[in-house]
Amino acid sequence: MKNESIDAREIRRKLGLNQQQFWSRIGVTQSGGSRYESGRNMPRPVQQLLRLVHVEQIDISKIKRDDWEVVEYLKSSDPDLFKSLKKAAKAKTKKNN
Repeated sequence: MKNESIDAREIRRKLGLNQQQFWSRIGVTQSGGSRYESGRNMPRPVQQLLRLVHVEQIDISKIKRDDWEVVEYLKSSDPDLFKSLKKAAKAKTKKNN
């Protein structure tokens, strides 16, 4: 995945955040983020964090390894239940917003 696939500057501007606010949420300094926005190659882990935090709007500080393991177990052991729960969770999220 190349840097061109994620336009960090555009995502940041759409969210109305300055560089410090945007980049600090994923553990990148403002100066490092500025370099990525200016075209420096963005490492894949940074791209993934950016996607999770700023595109998917996931609060990564609340994710625990055991939560992830439960999700992965449920996906593999009972995919229909997983899909049903996912659909219900999305409906609840939309209802609350």
